[in-house]
Formats: sequence, structure tokens, C-alpha cells
Amino acid sequence: MADLRVRPVFSKKGQPHGHGKIERFMETMNQMCLAHLPGYAPKGSTGRAAQATLTLPELDAAIGRFIREVYNLRPHSETRLPPQARWEAGAFIPRMPDCLEQLDLLLCTVAKPRKVHTDGIQFLALRYIDPVLADYVGEQVTIRYDPRDITEIRVYLRHPDGTDDTFLCRAICPQLSGETVSLKEITAARNARRKQLRGRLATRTTVVDTLLALHDEPLPAPYPATTGLRRWTTPDTASPADSADSAGDTSTPGDAPRLKRYWNE
Repeated sequence: MADLRVRPVFSKKGQPHGHGKIERFMETMNQMCLAHLPGYAPKGSTGRAAQATLTLPELDAAIGRFIREVYNLRPHSETRLPPQARWEAGAFIPRMPDCLEQLDLLLCTVAKPRKVHTDGIQFLALRYIDPVLADYVGEQVTIRYDPRDITEIRVYLRHPDGTDDTFLCRAICPQLSGETVSLKEITAARNARRKQLRGRLATRTTVVDTLLALHDEPLPAPYPATTGLRRWTTPDTASPADSADSAGDTSTPGDAPRLKRYWNE
């Protein structure tokens, strides 16, 4: 909006009528366009996901045709004029960029600054390369990309003084060459892959736990506690207390295990 010198006007708090135009447009799209497309399933329909028949590019093309060929050429109920004819009659010239390429550039998504490596630029776990990048290894660059097609990115050299970035090249991803892949498709594929891996890990964890339970050997039984151990002494080392204990003890040496003793010469 700043590049097109557009001044935003926000709706005021507590005044919902400020959103009336966009809400009316969404209702018009729902009633005049979406309702006539195959696979249309309004809210409340059962099995809405199973009824989907259009891909996202097909839906995008259908909405574009409706706006160009139906909505802009159909007379309005109040003005009695088609929206395109009324727009042209007003002789309003919008502020546009110098060329269509700059307008297309404004619609691209700007990613965070990236660093050029020897093998290219890493973005979304993908590698983008171009011969021009060989002269800018180690430099900080800004990339722009179209979310509808991320097979290539536009690379701009950043300037420390804050001046406008300089366009370098269009880097491509070798893994996606010759295809048209959107960012949503990449995200959906990665989420499905993560879900599949989590399911495999959970299944393998269950199998390992089952095998460990089957082959787990029981712990050996604890040794029985021995009570009443008798202290064995020799006559030359017996104390008076030991003699008194021996006199009153009628047990035999076989009643308790004899402990091994070491004698110092």
C-alpha cells in the first residue's frame, strides 16, 4: 500500500456497518459463483470433505472467470449499470506502478533475509541455485516468492546504507524444476509425512514394548534372611563374655552358617 501511495481507512470500533462492503461481496460470491460450482457443499451438509471435486487452482480460475465475465458485466440492481461501465465512466485513474512487473512484485511475499551459501540459498528446506549467485557467496539477500508457485524465487541484494535492493536473479529449485507447486501443497505434504512418521513410531514402540514384555526374565528370588548368627571363637581368643554366651547356648554349629574368618600371623 505504501508503494502504491494508498492511505488505509480502518473501520471504527463499535460500528459494524464499516464492514458491510466486504461482507456483501463475500455473500455475492457465495450465492452467484460458488453455489454453481461442482462439489459445492454449504454449511450443514453431511460429508462436506468427501464432496470436494475442485483443486485450488481450478477454484481460483473459476472465481477469476466469474469476476471478469459475469460480475463486472452484469448490471447492478441499484445503479442499473455494470460495475465495469460505471468505473470507466468515472474517469478515475488509479495509481499504478511503472510496469506490470513491478505490480506483480508487490503481490509477492517477502521472506526474511537469507545468506548465499556455496550451494545456493536455503529456503523452506529446499535449495535454490543460479549461476549469478556464485559471485555473492556470503552476502545477505532478500528473496520474494509467489505462494502459488515456489519453484523459483527472486533474489535481491541488500545494501547496508538502506537504499533499494538490487535485483540479482531468479533462482530455481532443481527438485521442483518443470513443475508448479504451491506453498500450501508443500506444507500439506510435509504435515502428511510427519503424521505418517508419528504413526510408524507409535506402532514400532508398541511392538518393542510387547517383545520386551515377552522376553523379560523374572528377577531372581531374594536370599532368605538369616537370623541368630553365631559368632565362632577359638579357645585362645575367647573373651569372658563369649564364654558366658557359649555356656548358655545349647545350639550346635550346624544351626547357623559359619562365617569365614581370616587370621593374622
